[in-house]
Amino acid sequence: MAGSAVPTELGTKPIGALLRQYAVPGIIAMTASSLYNMVDSIYIGHIPEVGSLSMSGLAVTFPLMNISTAFGTLVGVGAATMISVLLGQKNYQVANRVLANEVTLNIITGLTFTLITLLWMDPILRFFGASDATLPYARSYMFIIALGNTVTHLYFGLNSIVRSSGNPRLAMGLTLFTVTSNAILDPIFIFVLGMGIQGAALATVLCQMMALFITFRYFLNPERFLNLPRKIRNYRVDWRIAKDSLAIGMGPFLMNLASCIVVLFINQQLVKWGGDLALGAYGIVNRISFLFVMIVMGFNQGMQPIAGYNYGARQYGRVREVYLKTAGWATLVCIAGFLVSEFLPSPTVSIFTNDPVLHSLAERGLRMMNMAFPIVGFQMVTSNLFQCLGMVKKSIFLSLSRQLLFLLPCIYILPAMLESETGVWYSFPISDTVAALITAVMGIVLLKKLSRLKDGDDPSILGSQI
Repeated sequence: MAGSAVPTELGTKPIGALLRQYAVPGIIAMTASSLYNMVDSIYIGHIPEVGSLSMSGLAVTFPLMNISTAFGTLVGVGAATMISVLLGQKNYQVANRVLANEVTLNIITGLTFTLITLLWMDPILRFFGASDATLPYARSYMFIIALGNTVTHLYFGLNSIVRSSGNPRLAMGLTLFTVTSNAILDPIFIFVLGMGIQGAALATVLCQMMALFITFRYFLNPERFLNLPRKIRNYRVDWRIAKDSLAIGMGPFLMNLASCIVVLFINQQLVKWGGDLALGAYGIVNRISFLFVMIVMGFNQGMQPIAGYNYGARQYGRVREVYLKTAGWATLVCIAGFLVSEFLPSPTVSIFTNDPVLHSLAERGLRMMNMAFPIVGFQMVTSNLFQCLGMVKKSIFLSLSRQLLFLLPCIYILPAMLESETGVWYSFPISDTVAALITAVMGIVLLKKLSRLKDGDDPSILGSQI
């Protein structure tokens, strides 16, 4: 019966083959997701006469969108991790309850975020760095995005569960569908219909809505081992499941929330020391760097069901193996990002803008910001491993260390010392280096603990259980 078999291959198939099977769709999906965001930036950056200011307005919305993402991951990542482990334990009934719970929680958080954003949009955007010149563009874009926020939460949350339930190809296909349709609709709405930056936002929401419809059809199939209940009463929040799910998702939630806080201060410091165009330059640099980060996240998504399933099945050697292979590939990806940033900054930035001043600022920022980029992948994968194993406190600490403990102080100290926005750019490689050193120590300790466990042993020696 199609879709009814539990993906037991996660516990038996060779790790290298499994990682290719699960990570490649995840990489394609996450790369496509990054391109999905980049498409908006590329088209917006070339809107006649106002492209540069539109790009700066778009950059202002990043922190607010990060908050939305944070709440989405709080629910979605925790549920996906729990479902992976529950499948490893062959506890299918609870896995379905987690799925229904995830839908309800995403609707609640999505509607709450929409209401708050619409009520206080202008003060929020100004707080995030919008000036009189960039506020109209930021408002136009964010208004549509906020209206479709619940759709966004549900789509990304359920997409993670599709992948965790053993169907990474469908998860990839849905993401590719949204990218392709967005690339088609963007120029129509922006240029043909003359909707400008608001058209880009509308295209984004419509594409996610179509993908969500397909996802619901997938989970409403009663023949699947993981499916949504048909009766409304089954969607009442189970607070015990919610507590466990939110606890696991707290690490990535705090990471995204910290990212929002840091971007807020980055925006303020860039405007203070470099003006609106410096903010637009960061928007471009962030999009370029984000492409490589999303590829690493694709590897993480491939690792997540494999590590979670095998930890639940108490096959610790396979957990170690998938981690080491994932960390190696992630490092290679970040080395590629470093090479692009240092040796091909000009042609890369040219994709987003033809404004010479904005181009110069972004090219310079890209070189400085990604000087330590090769070590970012290892740090991300190690943090994700702690999350996969349900080690919440350590996952949270690693998620917060780079951004809040190291990056945030640098953002304020270095620009004041150098008396220019250059200090903001140099803050990134410094914080990346310190965070990677701490992550390395914690990762080595975890691997040593795993190596002391024989397959089938109780994992309580690790100090945390899922």
